[in-house]
Order: sequence, then C-alpha cells, then structure tokens
Amino acid sequence: MHAVVSGTVQGVGFRYWTARKADGLELTGYARNLFDGTVEVEAEGPSAAVDALMEFIRTGPPSATVTDVSMRPVVPHGDVEGFAILH
Repeated sequence: MHAVVSGTVQGVGFRYWTARKADGLELTGYARNLFDGTVEVEAEGPSAAVDALMEFIRTGPPSATVTDVSMRPVVPHGDVEGFAILH
C-alpha cells in the first residue's frame, strides 16, 4: 500500500513513529518526507498488518496533526528487508 499523509507531519517524528509501528507489525517498506510537506509511506506485508498501519497513520503520533491520507494499492516489490526511514 502506498500512502501520502498531509498535515503537520514533518519535524514531529512522524517517520520514526511510523517505522516503529511498521516494525512491530513486521512490515517492510519506507517512510520519507516529500518536498511539499507531506510524508510518503509505502508498506508491504500481510494485508491485515498493512491495514493496521494505514489506520495508525490516519492519526499519527501525538506530536502530529494529520489532515488527510491518500492511499492506493501498489504491486509488492518483495525485495526490501525491514522498514526504512528515507531522507
């Protein structure tokens, strides 16, 4: 699943929080800041775990304010290990 999270989501630990949640769900993928102030998240794994992460990012950590999450399914790459925080 690919998601773009809008709101106050940069500079508030959103990527690190997302990575901790994804690691706990044993997902692979990444979270990275985009130039427009949003955060991009891509997650692969069992659909129930991916769905759980997508629910988590709708709220985000206490320091964030999520105003919108746009999601779309993507074809799994299957070539990534772990969940990365990209810069």
